[in-house]
Amino acid sequence: MIIIDGTNLLLGRIASFAAKKALLGKTIRVINSEKIYISGKKENILEQYKIKRERGTHTTGPFFPRYPDQIVKRTIRGMLPYKKGRGKAAFKRVRCYIGVPKEFEKHKKITIKDANISKLPNLQYLDLKTLSKNLGAKIE
Repeated sequence: MIIIDGTNLLLGRIASFAAKKALLGKTIRVINSEKIYISGKKENILEQYKIKRERGTHTTGPFFPRYPDQIVKRTIRGMLPYKKGRGKAAFKRVRCYIGVPKEFEKHKKITIKDANISKLPNLQYLDLKTLSKNLGAKIE
């Protein structure tokens, strides 16, 4: 089992790493999802996610999540062939959490050095907690 601590990491890089490992048969757990960042201008990110959230109807979808753990899981799903058998099986091996659950407190957690926020050349980014609050999630 691979436990990824999402603190100060970039969303897309975590998602691609997790998708590759899940396709290889590993069990993936992403903790501290609310502390993951998305690079780009704050206004652009908020606008894009609001468009995604409002697309479709409330009965037929597509349904886009509000909470940070679900946004991370949805991003990982986008990097998997989730409509095929091996992609479906890989997606079932991925779980994301807000904060650190008690069952993982004593386990060894990894961080991805290439995905760190300090690698960004610019200082424009937004964390998933702020994004979720703007999308209407009730998160403290």
